[in-house]
Amino acid sequence: MGLKEKLKSDPRIKKLVMWMIHPPRRPRPRIWIRLFVNPFFHKRGKNSLIRRRQSRIDVFPYNKFDVGSDAVIESFTTINNGVGDVIIGNRCRVGIGTVIIGPVTMKNGSGTGQHVFLGGFNHGFKDGTVNSSVQELDIKGITIEEDAHVGANSVVLAGVTIGKRCQIGAGSVVTKSIPPFSVAVGNPCKVIKQFNPETNVWEKV
Repeated sequence: MGLKEKLKSDPRIKKLVMWMIHPPRRPRPRIWIRLFVNPFFHKRGKNSLIRRRQSRIDVFPYNKFDVGSDAVIESFTTINNGVGDVIIGNRCRVGIGTVIIGPVTMKNGSGTGQHVFLGGFNHGFKDGTVNSSVQELDIKGITIEEDAHVGANSVVLAGVTIGKRCQIGAGSVVTKSIPPFSVAVGNPCKVIKQFNPETNVWEKV
């Protein structure tokens, strides 16, 4: 039995290991994890920039936190991979004040404006007699495809894929997946234009 399987099968060992990684009910890694463990588990691309001093990069070694080459994560950002991987591709830009809670994948050339929220899971609430904070999470993930951009102050919900080269208008709430080469706006977010490769024009729908 491998180490990972042993941790999963023995709740006592798992509880001890998790206590060593972060304090109980505090989803932020201990300083020794941030300084001496995470660098060996997470990938960092050439010329990437993470403005850590003014951000909360709350990432753990048991899930991926990969940042591609020439990617930029701006100040006052919060990133947490405790529930699932956070993968940020080459030439991505994460705008000031953005919150990314994995699982979230941003593919090459994609980006967010300021104060965008990307949450890859929801708290379970099926049992109305129990606090949702202790119920099983509903993990669906978010994917932002190549060269797509999510406008400032937008919210993208779990289970959504935003297609290649989409433009999501500022302040949108994206509840369903958006097809590639679309302009979408509003709450709930709806497609208002799509790119026609034959005419090379964004056409109203």
